[in-house]
Amino acid sequence: MRNLFINAIHNRLKIELSFYSKEDNAIITRLTAPMDYGPSRRAHDKSDRFHFWDYESDKKNHVLSLQPEAIKALVVTEQNFHPKEFVNWTPNWFIIRDWGQYS
Repeated sequence: MRNLFINAIHNRLKIELSFYSKEDNAIITRLTAPMDYGPSRRAHDKSDRFHFWDYESDKKNHVLSLQPEAIKALVVTEQNFHPKEFVNWTPNWFIIRDWGQYS
C-alpha cells in the first residue's frame, strides 16, 4: 500500500480511498490526492501515517491523515491532480518529489 501511495505522489494520480472514520463510526470512500507519508506534525503520536487531500469531505476540503490500520482500500485512479489545487504553503515533505512550481 505504501509503495502504491508513493508512486501516486510521483505520478500525480488521485486515489479512491476507503477508510474507517471514528467520527462517523463507518467506512467512508473519498476521492483524494496523495500528499505525503510520515508522522503528523500535529499529533502526539509520531508514527508514520498517510496524508491525503480530501476533495469530497462533507464539511470542506481538507487534509486527511490516517494511520495504516484505518485504511480499508486504496485504489490509484487514472485521474491527475495538480498540487496547486491544495498546496498554498511552502511544504517540507517527508517524501521527496519533483512537483515543480505549485502556486
